[in-house]
Amino acid sequence: MTTNRVLITGAAGRIGRTLREGLAQRYRPLRLLDLAPLGEAAAGEEVVRADIGDLGAMEAALEGIDCVVHLAGVPEEDVWEKILPANIVGTYNVFEAARRRGARRIVFASTNHVVGFHPRDRRLDETVMPRPDTRYGASKAFGEALGRLYADKHGMSVACLRIGSFQAKPQDERQLATWISPRDTVELVRCCIEAPDYHFLIVYGVSANRDRRWFDQASRVIGYAPQDDAERFAAEIRARGEKPDPIAARFHGGPYCAMEFSGDVAKID
Repeated sequence: MTTNRVLITGAAGRIGRTLREGLAQRYRPLRLLDLAPLGEAAAGEEVVRADIGDLGAMEAALEGIDCVVHLAGVPEEDVWEKILPANIVGTYNVFEAARRRGARRIVFASTNHVVGFHPRDRRLDETVMPRPDTRYGASKAFGEALGRLYADKHGMSVACLRIGSFQAKPQDERQLATWISPRDTVELVRCCIEAPDYHFLIVYGVSANRDRRWFDQASRVIGYAPQDDAERFAAEIRARGEKPDPIAARFHGGPYCAMEFSGDVAKID
């Protein structure tokens, strides 16, 4: 599958900026879209200021595009009044505009918080039932379901990336398992853009961490072979002796599970 013409939504965000730098000159054009300022376009880039909430604007932005890397939206837990327009309506607009304009592939930035309420002592794969830990996680579960719909109904090629903890280096004990480095993030997205034809994939966005608890078949399908391991930061992190919240320590979603928690832990199997 030839995917020379790539659009990145949310290109002004942390991951978007990393991809802009890491994929520079690889795709022509590399079209960058955000509501926030993106600066001047470099050689081979196109800069578009647009709102994913505007379906017409998204159709215009997708003209001539082969593959969309959809990052735009609220990137963490927030109030429903912000989640709904950005992560629900906006994500629908991106998928629908891609279909209308003939884009053949979408790489969707999902999150590990789609499965956050699974107990942490379990290894997870792409077949586990969604158990979102927040409104944010639920919105990304919607995006994954939408991706499956557009793959099955409209024949699009869709990869959903359950991104772990994207940081320059892991910040706490949990992230020794969930960390994904900037370098591995660029490689993961590149593999999803360039892999031979696939229908629908769920891929865990995680580095080659010794303590990782997430595994999938799709990484091999697309040729993703992460290079970094959070273990080299383990001694530094463990020396702090930090004690996590007991709810956060129990589940894969960590602190997102503890937010606003008023349930019964004993009933979450």
